[in-house]
Amino acid sequence: MDAELFERARAVRDNAHAPYSRFPVGAAIRTEDGRVFVGANVENAAFPEGWCAETSAIGAMIAAGTDAASRRIAAVTVVADRVDGGIVCTPCGGCRQRLREFSTASTVIECRDPAGAGSAFGIADLLPSGFTIESQF
Repeated sequence: MDAELFERARAVRDNAHAPYSRFPVGAAIRTEDGRVFVGANVENAAFPEGWCAETSAIGAMIAAGTDAASRRIAAVTVVADRVDGGIVCTPCGGCRQRLREFSTASTVIECRDPAGAGSAFGIADLLPSGFTIESQF
């Protein structure tokens, strides 16, 4: 487990705006150059106009003005309660594609509950045959 990413994702989860689902989520991403960006989910009464924690973290990375070489995600940790009787919560389909946009084949996504238990996945495990910028040209 990446202890720093876990602690950062767990801490930012406390800032989530989740008055409708009451399901706060925190995410922390580390870029290949070592910088860490965090995000929390933000719900909106005009569902589905909110955004996920992973999307918020990616937005923070982009807003920081990183250049293309610094926008490669090396690792991600997502912290949320378990779902459906104890299953670790993984990123939604849209976030899987967003993460894929900035990941490499070696990017690791750790999905953890607030106690730190969970699983790690490669991006291809979560999104096989996902779209890439290379596949668009």
